[in-house]
Amino acid sequence: MNFAFSEEQEELRRTVRQFLEAKSPETEVRRLMETTEGYDPSVWKQMGQELGLQGLAIPEEYAVIFVQGGGSMQFTMVPMNLCLSGKPVDVLHTGAWTAKAIGELQKGIPHHIAASTEAERFVRVPRTEEIKLSEGASYTYFCTNNTIEGTQYHHMPASHAPLVADMSSDIASRPIDVSKFGLIFAGAQKNLGPSGVTVVIVRKDLAERADKDLPTLLQYRTHIKEKSLYHTPPTFAVYILSLVTEWMAAEGGVAGMQKRNEAKAKLLYETIDGSNGYYHCPVEKASRSLMNVVFRVGGSTTAHGDEALEKEFAKQATAAGLIGTPGHRSVGGMRISLYNAVELDAVQVLVGFMREFQRARG
Repeated sequence: MNFAFSEEQEELRRTVRQFLEAKSPETEVRRLMETTEGYDPSVWKQMGQELGLQGLAIPEEYAVIFVQGGGSMQFTMVPMNLCLSGKPVDVLHTGAWTAKAIGELQKGIPHHIAASTEAERFVRVPRTEEIKLSEGASYTYFCTNNTIEGTQYHHMPASHAPLVADMSSDIASRPIDVSKFGLIFAGAQKNLGPSGVTVVIVRKDLAERADKDLPTLLQYRTHIKEKSLYHTPPTFAVYILSLVTEWMAAEGGVAGMQKRNEAKAKLLYETIDGSNGYYHCPVEKASRSLMNVVFRVGGSTTAHGDEALEKEFAKQATAAGLIGTPGHRSVGGMRISLYNAVELDAVQVLVGFMREFQRARG
């Protein structure tokens, strides 16, 4: 396998490195721990405009903050900050992660399930005509990619209320129009860097909705005002995030990430669909995720595969150096994660293994 950068990629890589050396030298990491000046929003803007990373371009009316607590903390922080009295939260329910968000809302926040595909075992995201939004909702909440169920929104839902999106598992995997959202949050650990930092992109006026008597640490306005330095930030995680951004730029930016992700997913789904039912993906084609491909093994098109065969598949895959193929314990089957860092070469090795496994046992 050839993992070397092309000449064009090397040039873009040098450009981005020079940019980061000028705007965020190593001394900046220490300085940020000792100053109240914080992260400069203009750097994000320049990354989007000067380096062509349009998928990361943040409009002026938005703030980017780095917080801790993972995406799960946002299940609580979002309603605490954005809920308006007498106005419910509309939720599009698509699986385990929206279920966790709903669980937090059930502790005292008025909410309305505007759409759900639970009756169909979450094998797709809601269709436009199925979404029944409230009049005057505080915001509409959804998860763009569902890691366990293997579904993803390929067209963002429309809403008069601000859209709030959990993008923890597909941020930076494709360009997005930030102006269409009121708030986006994402744990870094899938596509942006190590666990320990959560990126929140929030429209500044929405951050002012929060009651000033909320705990200071749990107010978005606190982190905006202090530029993510109300307390010591997860400095190393933020630094690694900047390095990942450099790598993405060398790969063609967010648009480049989308191109490589589409190629990886296409190869894997074609292998599954072309196996004459030996492998089968339960997800409706229009909702299939580019990040998490789920499938069953066993020569059946029913919802369940041959569990003994699936265990053997996982065992043999591990022996072949293909780690982490079993699906989530709540749904079983197999799951292949194709996050940004996964190379097409790796997927080619995987599909070669799949074809040989089927040939030997099919």
